[in-house]
Amino acid sequence: MKRPPFTTLAALGLIGIGGFMAGRIASPTAVEASRAGNAETRTSRATAAREDAGEARRTARSTRPDREKPATKDRLARLEAIVRGENPLERNRALLAFLDSLGPGDFEGAIAQFRSLGITESRTGEYALLLTAWAQADPLSALDYAQKNTGGGFAQDTILTSWAATDPDAAIRWARAAFEGDGPNPFIPGIIRGLAQSDPARATELLASLPRSEERGKGLDFMLPHLLEQGSEATRNWISGLTDEALRNGAMIRAADRLAASHPEATASWLLANPGQAADRRMDDVYSTWAGKDQQAALSSFSALPPGEARSNALRGVVSTVATADVQGALSLMNRYPADVNDRLVQNFVWHALGSDPATAASQIPRIADEGQRDQTYRRMLGNWMERDPTAAQAWMQVNPVPENVRERLARQTGRDR
Repeated sequence: MKRPPFTTLAALGLIGIGGFMAGRIASPTAVEASRAGNAETRTSRATAAREDAGEARRTARSTRPDREKPATKDRLARLEAIVRGENPLERNRALLAFLDSLGPGDFEGAIAQFRSLGITESRTGEYALLLTAWAQADPLSALDYAQKNTGGGFAQDTILTSWAATDPDAAIRWARAAFEGDGPNPFIPGIIRGLAQSDPARATELLASLPRSEERGKGLDFMLPHLLEQGSEATRNWISGLTDEALRNGAMIRAADRLAASHPEATASWLLANPGQAADRRMDDVYSTWAGKDQQAALSSFSALPPGEARSNALRGVVSTVATADVQGALSLMNRYPADVNDRLVQNFVWHALGSDPATAASQIPRIADEGQRDQTYRRMLGNWMERDPTAAQAWMQVNPVPENVRERLARQTGRDR
């Protein structure tokens, strides 16, 4: 069977790297999720994996037999010349043609040569294309190499994403057979990403099978870009359909900011209709985004909310955005709604106002009710101001009440700096 030109695989590689970088947005949240039972024994799983390995290798041997020789020095030199090119369009065109010229036995040498150049950080897209092409030709050899020679999960996830997109059953059997232990299976997130677009129901099932862990957070991050492509409503419906409360909250937390970028009003309504951890953590961000787009609409929505934490969080978001451009305008909002001003809101105001109006920022610190938080804010804020403008900061401290312990600590810090 002839391997198809790799041009058709380019999108997979680019999706792989895009999804991986998107997966860095947030850390996993919430409590244990139910793990799917596994009816297979380890013996049967290992047998299935060996059968998959044999089939993959037989396919690899039948693919372009005239190209089974290891990559030559000339070929590796050509690869180096391609990836060191400065024009990204020409670089990717040349790399796709290069990949189409490789047989299954050529990829290990090519990958090793690429990694030896020390440019994987600046050429991550090209690295993903190389890995994706190898996964299409011989996923077992690619995974074996990744496990023995790479760390961090990028190569492994990229290979599994590519494999799962073309043969999910084999990829899942391999992942279950290869994993030993009772914790989260580290091979599942890459498979989730490979299935997220073509079979979201199965990807969701795999995601729900993971316990609370970094792996589950990564799998969730891999799912969301594909869901968001379907629109805000589809994303909200998918999240609402998650039966595990912890997983649902984690998805809401991750999705809220991105949904608010295009539909802040609908996102605010969604959070308000689903009170809990996600609403507590993201309400201010959503109203901040909304205020940046339409301050009056955000304020009107806030003013219609009943008293409580959600209302204070909404005001915090609006004040944060206003303070970036208009410190006095933000202070006016705080004074207009004093009952909704809590310690977190004051702290947010201080840090947003510090850059343009440090005196006004410092003057609001006494509104923080918690003494420990108040003193810490004084120390951090005044310390920052003294680094940037010691004369102005000292002058302000001479005529304004500042806790004595804060003055002493700042004095010791100043003495050390000298």
